[in-house]
Amino acid sequence: MNVALSDAIIDVRPLGAGFAAAKTTVLVKSASLEIIRLVVPTGKTIPEHHTKGDITVHCLEGLVDFVVGPVTRRLEAGLLLFVPQGERHSVHGIQDASLLVTIMMR
Repeated sequence: MNVALSDAIIDVRPLGAGFAAAKTTVLVKSASLEIIRLVVPTGKTIPEHHTKGDITVHCLEGLVDFVVGPVTRRLEAGLLLFVPQGERHSVHGIQDASLLVTIMMR
């Protein structure tokens, strides 16, 4: 796992043509913070789960349905969603997408 150093600049621009070879990557990890670039191909579902901290999900490219409890939110490039700690959620890829997921650990 290549986790960024404290002064590193991290490129989170859309993957575009490089999407097919991209993998989900942990970009930053500390005791209180984790930042992940989540790659969600068309048709992929990430089953319902929860996190140990508040999260933000910023859609960098593509389109996903993000389900929090009984509510489905459609995220497209440029949209950001906040999910409180412990809320059960799932993700379904509508179009090849990458998401910047930030988890604030408590």
